[in-house]
Amino acid sequence: MPAPTDHATYPHVRVEGGPHERGLAYGAATRSRVEASIAAYREVFEQGAGWDWSRVREVAALYEAPIAAFGGGYLEELSGIAEGAGTDLTDILAINVRTEIMYSAKARDARAAFFGGECTSFALAPQSGSDRPVVIGQNWDWLPHAFETVVVLEAVREDGPSFVTVVEAGLAAKAGMNSAGLGLATNALATAADVGEPGVPYHVLLRAIFDCATVTEALTTLQRARRSSSANFLLAHEDGSALDVEAAPGDHSRLFVSPAAAGVHLHTNHFVSPRFDGEDVSLFAMPDSAVRLERARAQLGNNTPSAEEMRALLGDHAGYPDAICCHPRPEYPPAEQGATVASLVMELASRTMWLADGPPCSTPFRRLDYGELLACRPRS
Repeated sequence: MPAPTDHATYPHVRVEGGPHERGLAYGAATRSRVEASIAAYREVFEQGAGWDWSRVREVAALYEAPIAAFGGGYLEELSGIAEGAGTDLTDILAINVRTEIMYSAKARDARAAFFGGECTSFALAPQSGSDRPVVIGQNWDWLPHAFETVVVLEAVREDGPSFVTVVEAGLAAKAGMNSAGLGLATNALATAADVGEPGVPYHVLLRAIFDCATVTEALTTLQRARRSSSANFLLAHEDGSALDVEAAPGDHSRLFVSPAAAGVHLHTNHFVSPRFDGEDVSLFAMPDSAVRLERARAQLGNNTPSAEEMRALLGDHAGYPDAICCHPRPEYPPAEQGATVASLVMELASRTMWLADGPPCSTPFRRLDYGELLACRPRS
C-alpha cells in the first residue's frame, strides 16, 4: 500500500484586474513554480520524445496565432504570466501546449513515450425535484513532478465570471468552477488524428469554459474554433444541467456527447460515445482507463452517491498502482510515471470545493468555501 504523502498544501494565488494584469500577478506569485514546471517539461520532452527545448519552443510558437484568433484575452493572460514569471511567452506557450506537443511527438516518432497517467472524473446531476445538489469532480493523475508545481488559482473578475481552478503554475486552467455556477472536470483522450496540427490548445479551451455562464455556452465555446487535440470536457451547472463532451481534433463535427446514466456521469481516458467514428488510441496509451471506468460503475451501482461517497471512491485502489487513486511505478522512466496529484469534489450551488493536495487515499480533503469569492458577478 502507498506511503503517506509528505508534500505541502498547494499554495493559493488570488489575482484580479484585466487579462494581462491577472496574468502578471499570477506569474509573479508563482515564479519559482513556473520555473520548476518549465525545467520539468524540458526534461520530460528530452527523455520521453528525444526533443530538445529549442524544438519544443519552435512547435509551441505555432500556437500563438490560433490562440490570438480565438480571442477572449487568453494570449494577453499568457503574456502576463510570462512577464510576471520572468520568462518569455514561448516558454509559457510550451507548457500550455504540452498535451499537443506530447501527442505530436508520439505521432511523429513511434519510439516516443506516452506520458504519465490521467484522470477519473464524475458529475452528479440529480433528477428534477431532488433536494440533492449538483456535484462534480475528479482525480487529476499526472506526472509526479506536478506535486511541486500545482497551485489553486483564484481569479476575481469584473469582465466575466470569477473562477477557481486547480492547475500547474503557468498553465491557463484545469478543473474548477466559476461564479456563474458552472463546474468543469476533464480527461485526456488520444486519437490517430492527434498529430499536433496547430489550433486552439486544450488548456486554453479549459480556460475559456470558465468565461461561460451555462453548459450550453460552454458547448458553444468548444465548437467555435478548430481544436488541436482530443480531450473530454465534463460540464455541470448548479441548475441541474450536465453534459459530457468528448472532443477529437477538428471543428464542431468532431464533438461527441455522451448521456448520463441515472443522473451520473463517469469518465476516464477513452471514448465511450457510440457516435465516435475515429481511431481511438486512448486504451493503447492508457490501458487502465477501461478498468477504472468499470470499477467506478461497479462501486456506484444504480445509486446516486453523495459528495462524501464520491470522495471515498476517489481513494479506491482496485488495480493498484494503476487505480482510480493512482500511484507511480518506480520501474518506469520518469516521463511515463503517473500519480494522483490532486483530487477535487465541488458542490456547485454552495460554491464549496473539497481538495486533497495529493492522493486522496492518504491526503485529507480540505473544505474550501468559495461562497463569497464566487458570489461575485461582473458589472453590467
